[in-house]
Amino acid sequence: MEKFYYPYEEFCKDLKILTVQIDQSFDILLPISRGGLSMGQMLGEFYEIREVYAINTIGYNETQKLDEVKVFNIPILKAKQRVLILDDIVDSGDTLVEVLKVLKEKYPQTIFESASIFYKPTAIIEPTWWVKEAKGWIEFFWSEDLKG
Repeated sequence: MEKFYYPYEEFCKDLKILTVQIDQSFDILLPISRGGLSMGQMLGEFYEIREVYAINTIGYNETQKLDEVKVFNIPILKAKQRVLILDDIVDSGDTLVEVLKVLKEKYPQTIFESASIFYKPTAIIEPTWWVKEAKGWIEFFWSEDLKG
């Protein structure tokens, strides 16, 4: 599988594109940890949203996809809020589907939308907003830049 390095500068440009696409307001930003955390912080600042929480999932071990996605660290939300779920990539779509399933069961009156930088058209779900089609394995700057 071909690998691509994704630098910080490109990430900033793509986040700006994403902010133009997103055409509604939200009460809460909910990045999926860990890939969505950088998006959550920067978009929280951009939209002046202080309620930025994280939800955790485990779906990969290194580059090996696991049989199921585990969702934990579910935040306490209020009913009738608008929540934007953030992740760096919707690859198979399994993570986003499982996160939405867990959240909608727990908070049926809450509105959930999703945004990602990368999306693979072969995924089982498409995020509400996305910027680029993923082609190959993406090595994000936050995973690579501190390595010697």
